[in-house]
Amino acid sequence: MTTTITIAQALAQALHQAGVRRMFGLPGGGSSLDLMEATAQLGIEFILTKTENAAIMMAGALAETSGVPGVALTTKGPGVSNGANGVAYASLDRAPVLVITDGFTNKQMSYVTHQMFDQRGMLQPVVKGFGRLESDAPWDEIESLIRLACTVPFGPVHIELTGETARKTILIRPETSAVRENKISPSRQSIDDVLNLIRASIRPVLIVGLESRQHPIEVQALAQLLSCPVLPTYKGKGVVSDFNSQVIGVFTGGSQEEECIAQADLMLLVGLDPVEMILQPWRYNKPAVEIAASEHAVHYVEPRASTAGDLGETLLEMLAGLGNFKSQWQPSEIEQLRINLLGRMAYPTVTFGIAPDRVVQLAAQCYAQAGVLPRMSVDAGAHMFSATTFFPSTRPGDSLISNGLATMAFALPAAIATALEDNSQAVICFTGDGGLMMCLGELCTAVETNARVIVVVFNDSALSLIDIKQQSRTLPSQGVHWQHHDFAATMQALGGTGFSVSNEAQYQKALSEAIFAAGPCLIDVLVDPSGYSQQLKAMRG
Repeated sequence: MTTTITIAQALAQALHQAGVRRMFGLPGGGSSLDLMEATAQLGIEFILTKTENAAIMMAGALAETSGVPGVALTTKGPGVSNGANGVAYASLDRAPVLVITDGFTNKQMSYVTHQMFDQRGMLQPVVKGFGRLESDAPWDEIESLIRLACTVPFGPVHIELTGETARKTILIRPETSAVRENKISPSRQSIDDVLNLIRASIRPVLIVGLESRQHPIEVQALAQLLSCPVLPTYKGKGVVSDFNSQVIGVFTGGSQEEECIAQADLMLLVGLDPVEMILQPWRYNKPAVEIAASEHAVHYVEPRASTAGDLGETLLEMLAGLGNFKSQWQPSEIEQLRINLLGRMAYPTVTFGIAPDRVVQLAAQCYAQAGVLPRMSVDAGAHMFSATTFFPSTRPGDSLISNGLATMAFALPAAIATALEDNSQAVICFTGDGGLMMCLGELCTAVETNARVIVVVFNDSALSLIDIKQQSRTLPSQGVHWQHHDFAATMQALGGTGFSVSNEAQYQKALSEAIFAAGPCLIDVLVDPSGYSQQLKAMRG
């Protein structure tokens, strides 16, 4: 009977027991080969991506939607440096990811200079922990790192694994269970302080952040009890369905929610992570209370009362403590706030192509007509104003966005990972042409994996969000435009299905074909960027 196991096999076993069924990356010639073989023996699928950055984003997006830690592999040297942006995304967007890189042995470090730099030092500012699995207790080290990634605030950990260590044998310990979060109960006094302020309010507003995604049932019950307006953050979309009449629109810390906040007497922040706010000082003088999963050292607002700890437990205490409390908001008032917000975010009349808000609305209509639950990813850029406002989310994780880092080149990798997890329906990917060009090779990954994604490209031949900011400073237009590129033809050349559209009729026809396609499709949409500045002002002020 075998009594030993390699460290690569031990790591594979721990990942499998943590629920990992798929990992992403570009392997090197060292430990990644050992780990790929060990995980394959346990049925964990390896997805070969085209960039390390995309691999880590795929792992993070999968973690965000499934709740299972993501895993990405890279080679040493350039593999680590190419993946650094993905690690920063996992950090600032709170995605539990194990970033496993090849490394150098102590002997190699005594003479090697080729590809050599301080990999740990490079990633240290944006990871929660680091390990080389060289301790006397490697099982404990593995479990500790997985547990750390999955403890709020979620985030990446870095495992630097040499081939020598990967092949080292240790005693089997099959009973390992690695993904248990360290839960901390909130204090009774802090809960009572928050409850007292809520009871004293008559017109609270519920703001739902990313930490709430693990507790949708409790948050939905709280919203129903309070009968008040609900404002999810970008990453909180879907915790309370956008089809719920209490949901007004997205909360960013900008101006679009000002009308709602002005009519409230208390802001109830539930699971709001300060990393979700835009780069502006807190603009509201209304009292706030906070229910958080973890304490945040830096915050935009100083709440009148706050409680931090296991969010599920806290929400149940809130529901019990509020009893029959009901706000004085009228349904008609909430509905009018929603109508007004959507009206402010509507795109002005365009002179050519398709208005961005119509691109999103028509896609949502297509999903509804097909009887399919909407799922989407969206890139950073001006097009995200329409995507996050007009495309509905019904479940946590159905709307994927890089908000904390706000990086481009996220939407396509995120959509692929989500589609591979559940290929029963298409995931729509809203991306600008600039963001797509940063990860164009991942279209090959979509084709090779036959991922059911619909890539909708807002093609305006510019970095439109930066163009708006350039215009706002009355600077000459330079460095933000490029020639028009044919992404539909590119998709076809790579083996996928591509459509090029310039009006709503063409777009609707392409959508109706793409939503039922068995593999990836791309719709290259000509859009008029002239109204983005109006949307930006409506959203952020």
